[in-house]
Amino acid sequence: MKRTRRLELTLAISLLTAAAWLAPRAAADVTLPAIFSDHMVLQADAPVPVWGWAEPGEKITVTIAGQTQNCTAGADGKWMVKLGKLKCGEAATMTVKGNNTLTIADVLVGEVWLGSGQSNMAMMVNRAKDFEQEKAAANLPKIRHFRESSVASQTPQEKCKGSWELCSPETVGGFSATAYFFGRELHKKLGVPVGLINSSVGGTPVESWTSLAAQKDLAELKPLFESWEKRQAAWDPEKAKAAYEKQLDAHKEAVAKAKADGSKPPRPLRAPIEPRLDPWNPGNLFNGKIAPLVPYAIRGAIWYQGEANAGQGQFYHLQLSTLVKDWRARWGEGDFPFAWVQLPNFHAAQKEPVEDTGWVLVREGMLKTLELPHTGMAITTDIGEADNIHPQNKQEAGKRLAMWALADVYKQKGVASCGPIACGHKINGNEVTITFKHADGGLVVKIGESLVTPRADSPTVWPEGLGGFGTIRGFAVAGEDKQWHRAAAKIVGNTVIVASPEVKQPVAVRYAWADNPDCNLYNRAGIPASPFRTDDWPVAAPQKVKQRR
Repeated sequence: MKRTRRLELTLAISLLTAAAWLAPRAAADVTLPAIFSDHMVLQADAPVPVWGWAEPGEKITVTIAGQTQNCTAGADGKWMVKLGKLKCGEAATMTVKGNNTLTIADVLVGEVWLGSGQSNMAMMVNRAKDFEQEKAAANLPKIRHFRESSVASQTPQEKCKGSWELCSPETVGGFSATAYFFGRELHKKLGVPVGLINSSVGGTPVESWTSLAAQKDLAELKPLFESWEKRQAAWDPEKAKAAYEKQLDAHKEAVAKAKADGSKPPRPLRAPIEPRLDPWNPGNLFNGKIAPLVPYAIRGAIWYQGEANAGQGQFYHLQLSTLVKDWRARWGEGDFPFAWVQLPNFHAAQKEPVEDTGWVLVREGMLKTLELPHTGMAITTDIGEADNIHPQNKQEAGKRLAMWALADVYKQKGVASCGPIACGHKINGNEVTITFKHADGGLVVKIGESLVTPRADSPTVWPEGLGGFGTIRGFAVAGEDKQWHRAAAKIVGNTVIVASPEVKQPVAVRYAWADNPDCNLYNRAGIPASPFRTDDWPVAAPQKVKQRR
């Protein structure tokens, strides 16, 4: 009897299974990446890719602003259409139709920029200076912010995470401060909607944001990859766990002591992670947080990073150049505009005429990367904080990035795109003449809050030494002995002539060559000159910068 019932049950299950296989399969719903969602901003006056996933062979229709594009999902279920150029206008609705229909509301067309980097790009408006004032003035619903919230990955990902937020007093505190002040300036000057895509993570190095394929064969970076391989080979999860638990006990005691003393507690410990999965591993943040955004239509990108690479600053020019070219190749829309914030002044004020550090080498790498077409740089050696790696004046950093964009990308007249940049020098006796470009309105010095043009007929070396009203600070010269001496200077047109009574035959000049330089050369637009050097002498081992993650 029991055997008969078991046979009957087995037969019933078999019939049900067969029926399930023979029944028509339900078609998969069409889906979109998270960035295609309510309140999004699409790039104006450019082809706009729209993509997603559906049943293989499914017919897809995308409609917006009177324009319709069709395609068929491939064998892998992926599909993409490319909208023709859209014009800025009032909010529109996008519909995406397959076996189901998706409706995306309140879509604006305007200028879209990607902001990326480490903590100074991730730093939010609620930590910038004058937050309460900024909050009250933030009723700007045509500025939208998308915070990419995916995690790092060993392999390139397809699906991003996040949502679009309208700028308002209630939301602006969570926006990237640098990106927001950049976007606000564009919105005010251009009168168009602005979309800001924020994909950034504190404490991260440039190599984690660059695809592995773009950098793995660079000979200069071979030691970097070898160090990660050694860490992976030595990885022992049990030992790592035990060491972490031991550190955790000591950390709890330190926190309790700091609380009792009323002092600043130590930062939280970072839990151990297998090296190959580490967000700092080369390519991992590109895979998790940049690859899923490709090829969303953007006007360009802004970058605020470099602090985490100060320990190996001599490679930063190569690394930043590689990242820019890599991202441009991934988007496949030519050399889209790309600008960065040059590292601001930081650490103790300069004591020696020059100070070779990793910080200055990163700045130099950023300066050299301007050789790439359609690139720009916000010089910020005057708005940092000696004891704070996260300076609060993000308003000026964002504004200077916006000035570059307005001048070079949007071709607005009368806007200075950059501070003075040295572009040549000549040696004549004991004097060195440096020529500058971007001397918009003329070279000046900053005395207090005033921009002053020193008299051109002043002697190069003042009788009273380096003091006196109108003195240009920050220059140093050296002879063949490579010993640096502070130099006096004077402005003549778009040049600066420097000399030192201690150097009869100068061979090299450096300007603002320190973590926190004492310097005051500007253009009339109020932007400082970039640090530079005319020599290529080897620099002592860079100092590694301690920072919060």
